[in-house]
Amino acid sequence: MVMKTISSNTVADALLVHIPRLATVLPSDIKEALIAARNKETHERARIVLEQLVENSEIAETDRVPLCQDTGTVWVCLEIGPGIQMDGNVFANVDKAVASAFTNSRLRMSVVKNALFDRTNTGTNTPAFCEWRFIPEPGVARLRIMLKGGGSDNASRVVMLTPSAGRQGVIDAVVECVREKAANACPPLVIGVGVGSTFDKVPNLAKRALMRPLDELASDAETQEFEEELLAAVNATGIGAGALGGDTTALGVRVMTAPCHIAALPVAINMGCSAMRRVTVEL
Repeated sequence: MVMKTISSNTVADALLVHIPRLATVLPSDIKEALIAARNKETHERARIVLEQLVENSEIAETDRVPLCQDTGTVWVCLEIGPGIQMDGNVFANVDKAVASAFTNSRLRMSVVKNALFDRTNTGTNTPAFCEWRFIPEPGVARLRIMLKGGGSDNASRVVMLTPSAGRQGVIDAVVECVREKAANACPPLVIGVGVGSTFDKVPNLAKRALMRPLDELASDAETQEFEEELLAAVNATGIGAGALGGDTTALGVRVMTAPCHIAALPVAINMGCSAMRRVTVEL
């Protein structure tokens, strides 16, 4: 059996191709969801906002200019299955590729040297935030890339519930977060919800949940039903597009669950803005 090899150049080349496109071309599932929301919106101000978001996406794609001035931090997740060989440090050239893509595409640099002690801009939008994980898919190598703006991340949170809070407790935590933070996250939102694992791992579940396209259903009926219930609860807030009131506060909710301690119910809510810039690349 000949093993597929993933090198640092494989990852870097993918970033050089996809970062400029992510910054300027709205993923098709997000654009289609915005159009659908616009067409059924019953509030005039919200309909105007949705129309402007659709128009903005068309201008950005045509003129190759950013969808939003906040072109975000770069999150890179490499997933590898059995039969895949990694050639040394596969992330060795990531920062070089990110700096090149952001400089050549004239994207805003949004990373500081140290969150607390030195908030000087690095000037390169690096470091990127990288991770890799094993997946039970033989011969598969997959790269997930996200450009994540500050407003939507600032609206995110982790809540450590007790098991007695149950399903309704999770719903209440999501809705509370939306009521308090959605207006600053550029709605309509895409909301990633992680439930389970541990305090340090549950945010990753929520972020990975955001990677599933809006036109791709969950793999099981139970999760599908819960996502629909969460979406209905979020949209019932009436916050709406642009937080000006309306029918669509969120375009979709994506949930990822995991095992956890018997005494815990960890919940993470990762807000994604109306410019949900992410792509999955099969290597």
